[in-house]
This record gives sequence, structure tokens and C-alpha cells, in this order.
Amino acid sequence: MTENSFIPGPGQTLAFREALGCYGTGVAVVTTMAEGVPVAITVNSFTSVSLDPPLVLWCLGEESNRYDAFSKAGQYAIHVMAEGQQDQTLRFARNGWDFSHADWQADASGTPILSGCLARFDCRLHARHQAGDHLIIVGEVLRAMHRTGKGLMFKRGQYGAFTDLL
Repeated sequence: MTENSFIPGPGQTLAFREALGCYGTGVAVVTTMAEGVPVAITVNSFTSVSLDPPLVLWCLGEESNRYDAFSKAGQYAIHVMAEGQQDQTLRFARNGWDFSHADWQADASGTPILSGCLARFDCRLHARHQAGDHLIIVGEVLRAMHRTGKGLMFKRGQYGAFTDLL
């Protein structure tokens, strides 16, 4: 086993990405309505912030072609994807305006809600923080839901499923 030690910087972007990829994450799809059109983005930067008040965050890359839609969104939904939803997450990663492959409906506020997810957090914008080449978006959770099942995981550039411990 070879250890690769380095100082992150402009010439070490790939090595830094590889080191970050060692940490497995869940996969989420964030949805909002932008100028009357549903839009989605696949992320793995979702995490909890606070129980009281109920706050969660996710990070939006400045280079994303959906930056304008999500950086201005006042309401959005974060969907924790189930292990059978890999195709949907890949499609939303490529094109966030194409919902033709998704089973969805708008909630009372107009936010696109995807069916079949493992959990969902309906959020109102709480704060935005610029950090490097990303925007940290903190949302106050107005409503949450979850169901039984296994989550979709992402590690080292690959999708997988979580195996239960004995």
C-alpha cells in the first residue's frame, strides 16, 4: 500500500480530489423552482448543522451551470437518494432541467418533490456563505420525511450501496 503525502495547491488538484474521494458519502438531489421551471442538482456535500433550530447545509460549486438558479433559491428540497436511484442521480448530474425521467410533483410552495427517495428535507434559505470556489447554502428544515431502505453511496468516483453491519 503506497501512501501519497502532499500539500494541497494548484498543482495537486487531482491528488486532493483523490484524497477526498476516500470518504464515502450519501448522494442527494436538491430541487427548486427557478423562474417557473423545475431544476435539480446532484450533490454529495449534504450534512446536518443543528437540531435546534433544524438546519442542514449543502455546497454549490461556482462553476455549476445551475449556480444562478440555486444561489438565488429561497426554498428547495434535499432528497437523500435510495440505492435504486443511481440512474436518476446521474441524469440530474448531467442535466438539471430535464425531469422527463423523474416521478415528481410540486408541493404547495411549488418546489419539485421527487418520489422514491429515502429521506427528504424541505428547506427555506437560512444563510449563504462563500467558501473558496463553493457557496455553502444553509437551510432551515420546515418539513422532513424518511422511510426504510438503503441509501445510495458514492466513494472514489463510484456508486454503491450500504451493507448492513451484523
